[in-house]
Order: sequence, then structure tokens, then C-alpha cells
Amino acid sequence: MRPAHPSHETVTATASGPGRRAVLTALAGAGAAGGLALTLGAGSAQAATYATDVTVRLTARPSAEAERLRLGQALRASEFRPTGRHVAAGTSLRLDVQPHDDVLPTLWIGRWDYYATLTAPRRYALKPGSNTITDPHGGPVYFSLEGDGEQATVAFKSGSTRMPVFTLGATEEADFQRKLDGMTDVPVVELHGPRSIVTLTREGALLYRNEDHAALLRLLEQIIDAESAISGLDGSKPVHRPKAGGYHFTEVSVVPSGVGAYATHGYNGFPRAYLDRATTVQGLRTRGWGLYHELGHLHQQFAYKPAAMTEVTVNIYSLAVQRALGQPSNLLTVDPATGLDYFESARAKFGTDGLTYEKSFGAYEKLVPLRQLELAFGDAFWPKLHRLVREENPQSDSSDSARRYRALATYASRVAERDLTDFFVTTWAFPIDAQGRAEIAALGLPKPSVDPATLSD
Repeated sequence: MRPAHPSHETVTATASGPGRRAVLTALAGAGAAGGLALTLGAGSAQAATYATDVTVRLTARPSAEAERLRLGQALRASEFRPTGRHVAAGTSLRLDVQPHDDVLPTLWIGRWDYYATLTAPRRYALKPGSNTITDPHGGPVYFSLEGDGEQATVAFKSGSTRMPVFTLGATEEADFQRKLDGMTDVPVVELHGPRSIVTLTREGALLYRNEDHAALLRLLEQIIDAESAISGLDGSKPVHRPKAGGYHFTEVSVVPSGVGAYATHGYNGFPRAYLDRATTVQGLRTRGWGLYHELGHLHQQFAYKPAAMTEVTVNIYSLAVQRALGQPSNLLTVDPATGLDYFESARAKFGTDGLTYEKSFGAYEKLVPLRQLELAFGDAFWPKLHRLVREENPQSDSSDSARRYRALATYASRVAERDLTDFFVTTWAFPIDAQGRAEIAALGLPKPSVDPATLSD
């Protein structure tokens, strides 16, 4: 299991954080994303690659923080709109801004890298008309525009250059390879999908340059689809519409000892050593648990996520991706020392003296009861639970583990329409307090006809 960066969880904050971008309407081979279109002031394709007169048309959407609160999630995802432009350190970037509906965009310059010296893109408020920004560090250029369908236009006048960008549905592989060969002075490369930005150093991108990048981005979309589906993001009500914008996956220079990748507000970070699984089709399809896991952190709901389960409920999404991709479940991995898979090793501990969910079970064993709920009550179990939590939006502080354990047991019982006290308290020894047990009893539900704890894949 790939450990994630601490969640930095907030529950009622309203300040919008660095965010990201959306559905492709690319008009040129420049990485345009939904709500953002690029027009190049150039003639030939080669001239367009290096054009400096580029116009970006933006359509406003909810901020990443507003979406986090709507979805009841612990972390903000991204709201960035990539531009495919790069600005060098200390270079004056000149922009002309036209707010058609009195909503102004925000400019972001730089790369995410939480544990490095430069940790995040820099934010610049823009004003109508001419703007000149000089960022001391430089990097890729992004915009955000918060609102609900308002329009704004930004024209790049000088100070930026094109990055090598592959945009799904708009870039041919041969053209992307020419960009990699020709733009050797630009240190950043990006891949753009309908709901994804993949930001790489030039060196990282060149490691696996011979991949089928269209296939890679389609696979990434499939992974996002699987996590959205188990999150119940079916658009059945406005509260259940998929997140505005998408997800940002970025190569980072530093991770703590023992951490292979991480998740935090705005993005997932992957060191170069992980790129063989994040940026190759075969690696992502067959060995990409770490990416599935880190993306899962950007889907976790806080209502039923006590601190001890941060690295457990996240793998509801990882397992969903495995199933979508036709992989065997990690829970069926057999320990060569014992000959047992995780269902079996967990079951061997049931009823032992001093059993506690938090201390008696290993990381994958803790995931077993969450999978057993699906096996007992159907594939719709977790989507239904996500939707119910979004509709009721119960608030809790990250330090209030008792409340969150209660929420897990009571919401699970309501969705299953069964009294799951024995499952949670007696069999798995979850720390459900007296209040939680009373809340389940008050529902007046029957016992399960089949004990979920007996089930396995």
C-alpha cells in the first residue's frame, strides 16, 4: 500500500485552493481543456508550435474548495486550466485580460512539489486589460476562473513559450515526438486528457517517450471513471454530478523516506522512480496500485474516515479500479509464509482475546470488511453510501474519530437495510461506542440473512 501525504483535512474552510482543469475542447495541438480554448496567432503548424500570440477563452466553474464541500471530501482536487505555455524564471509575462462577465481569472505559475524547496505554483490575481507578471522561478502557466459559466479571455502577448504537450484527441504521436526533439530548452512536458493533467520534467518524460500516449491517457480516464462510479457520481441529482474539472498528476523531486507517492490538496505527486508505473501503459494497467490509491485520496469522504482509516477507506477506490481493469484483487494475495490470503488471515483472528480493529489487523486485513459489505449487499453499496453522505453532509472534525466510526457503522447499516452491529462490533471489533450502537438499534433493522464476515472474493 502506498502511503499518502497527510490529508491537511479541513471541513468548513471556504478559501479556494490551487486547482485544475476540465473536459477537452482542444482547438489546436496545445492542450486545451474543457472550459478553456486556445487560438494560435500563427499560420503553419510549425509556426503555431512556437507562437507567442495565443488567446485563451475561459468558462468559469466552481472552485476546487466549493467542490470539495459539495462532495463531502477530505481533499481538494485540481481546478487548473492548463495552457501549454511555459515562462522562464525572471521573465516578464505580458497578458491582456478581458472579463466578459465581470469575473476575473487567476494566473498560476510553477509546479507542485510539496517536499521540495519550491513547493507550489505561485498565484497572481489579474486585472482587466494589460497585465505584466514576473515570476522569480518560472514554470508552466495555468489559469483558474471561479463562478458558474461566466466568460473571460486572456491573450498571451509576450514572455512565454510553448511546452511539449500531448492532448488526447488533438495531438498525433509523431507531432508530439517532434516537439520533444525540438523544444529542448523547455524543462516541462505535459499530457492532457479530458479530466487529467500529467506534468513531467523533460528528463522524466524522455524515460518513456516511446509509449502510446493516447492509450495511456485513455487508460487514465478509465481509472478516473472507475473511482467516480464507486463514488456514486452519476449526476442523478445536482449534488451527485462529477467534480468540475479534473485531476493533476505530477512528477515531484522529493518524497519522504518510505513514501513512494503521495496525495494532498490539488494533486498527486510521483517521484521519478514511480514513473514506470504512472506513465507506461503496461505499468499503469498491471502495477498501478499506487496511482489508484493516491487518486483515491482525492475521492475519500471525511464523514466516515477516522484518522486510523485514512489509509484504509482510500482503497475502496483502488479495489474498484482493479475490478474495472480485470486485475485480481490485492486482497487475494497469498502470504507465502502462511499460505493465507487477507480474507483468511483476518478470519483467523476473529474472536481472539484482546481483538481490536485498529491494532489487531494489518493494512490489507483492515480493508477486508469494507469489501465484504459489497459482497454481501451488492456492487451498488458504496455508490449508495457516497450519495447518502453527500445528501446529508454530516460535519465532523478530523480529530473526532468516535463520531466518524459511528457514521461508518450507521450509514452502512442504513444502506444495507440491516443491523450491522454484530459485523462491526462483535466480529471486526471496530471501536463503535455506546452512542453508535444505540443509533444502529434505533433504526429497527433486521439482522443480515448471511453474515458478511464469512464472505470473500
